[in-house]
Amino acid sequence: MYLPALLFVFGLSVGSFLNVISLRYSPERNLLATANHPSRSRCLSCGHELSWLELIPIFSFLIQRGRCRQCQVPLAWQYPLVELASGFIFLLPIYLQNPLIPTALFLIQSAVWISVFLIFLLIWTIDFRLLLIPDGLILALTALGLLLIGVTATSGQFGEWQGSFIGNFAALFGFRSNVWINHGLAAVAGALAIGIIILITRGRGMGMGDLKLAVPLGLLFGWPDIIFVLAFSFLIGAIISLALLAFKKSTMKDMVPFGPFLVMGSLTVFFFGKVILENYFNFFGFK
Repeated sequence: MYLPALLFVFGLSVGSFLNVISLRYSPERNLLATANHPSRSRCLSCGHELSWLELIPIFSFLIQRGRCRQCQVPLAWQYPLVELASGFIFLLPIYLQNPLIPTALFLIQSAVWISVFLIFLLIWTIDFRLLLIPDGLILALTALGLLLIGVTATSGQFGEWQGSFIGNFAALFGFRSNVWINHGLAAVAGALAIGIIILITRGRGMGMGDLKLAVPLGLLFGWPDIIFVLAFSFLIGAIISLALLAFKKSTMKDMVPFGPFLVMGSLTVFFFGKVILENYFNFFGFK
């Protein structure tokens, strides 16, 4: 009963740390240097050095009514949103529970996906602010993808039901039963798809960061899941971009980061991939 609450509170604290990294990060300094930077947290508007009371996740934002205590400038909503998201990420093991999976494999998978989702938060916030995805985050995701493949291959727990977020629908798209071939193919396919779009649009639609991100996403999700990760990313990106244009929040000349859309596409497949396909095939009368 108490473990989920402890995990959530710990996740809030991790989210606060992620906020520090994402807001302090600059292309001139790598992520490790950013994380180890010794300076105290300050208000980004007036430079006021924050006390411990102003650094409590969620509570400080609420008690200060979303404003700096010194200059009263509104604080970014990124602070509580990232903290809450991180808190819920640490509850992932509850969602991933499966009595058919050995305990050791379950613990490793939970640790990997928690780490992946935390990196997704950093990608989202940094790409949104700076229009770039740090190579360090790409490398970390790649390492996690290879770890997940290796552990899955060793356990023998791989098949259409266990190895895909779309369940047995994976067989319709040429599911490969060898985990290394399956996920390797997905990494290549993801990179090729993004690369072709970059060539066609001459870099106006996407950047090299998106191309590099497609590789670890392929390693993590495998084939054919990567197809749906990209498809949902494009669909969500198109809907949001059209909405921004309709409400005159952006113009055709504005640069829009695609990293957050790749993250949203990944989350859609992770949580709802199988359900969406089930409803899709049922709607068209396929059982």
